[in-house]
Amino acid sequence: MYSALSVAKYIIMRCNQQNRPISNLKLQKILYFVQAEFLVSKNEPCFYENIEAWDFGPVIPIVYHKYRVYGSASIPHFDSNYICNFDESDKQMLDGIIDECARYSASTLVEFTHRQTPWKEAYQPYYRAPISNDSIKRFFAEA
Repeated sequence: MYSALSVAKYIIMRCNQQNRPISNLKLQKILYFVQAEFLVSKNEPCFYENIEAWDFGPVIPIVYHKYRVYGSASIPHFDSNYICNFDESDKQMLDGIIDECARYSASTLVEFTHRQTPWKEAYQPYYRAPISNDSIKRFFAEA
C-alpha cells in the first residue's frame, strides 16, 4: 500500500508528461478511480488515507490541502527528485487508470462520481463523511 500523496505525485507527473492538464479537482477523481480499481482487482486499497464525500465528489483531504494553492489551474510537475517506487504491476494499473480518466474533464469526472452509489450514500451537505472502501469495492465489483 502507498500513501495518497505519492500516488498523487505520480498522477501529476504522468499527466504532465502527456501534456494533459490536471487540476486538484481532476486529481481527486482520478485518485478515487485508482482506489476503486485496486480494491476490485487486488482486493486491497492502493493508499491508506480515507476518501470523503464532498460537494464536488470524492476527496482525499491531505491531497486536496497540498494542492489547493493551484485552485482550478493545472498543477505543474515540479518535483524533479521524485522517484517512482511502485511495483511494476501496480504502475501498469495506475497508468491504465490515469490514461483513461485523463481523457475526461474534471466536471465530467464529477458527474460520473455523483451518479455512483458510494458518493451518493455517503454525501451529506456541510459534512465531510467518509466513503468506505467496502462501499467503493461493492459498487465497482458489480459495475
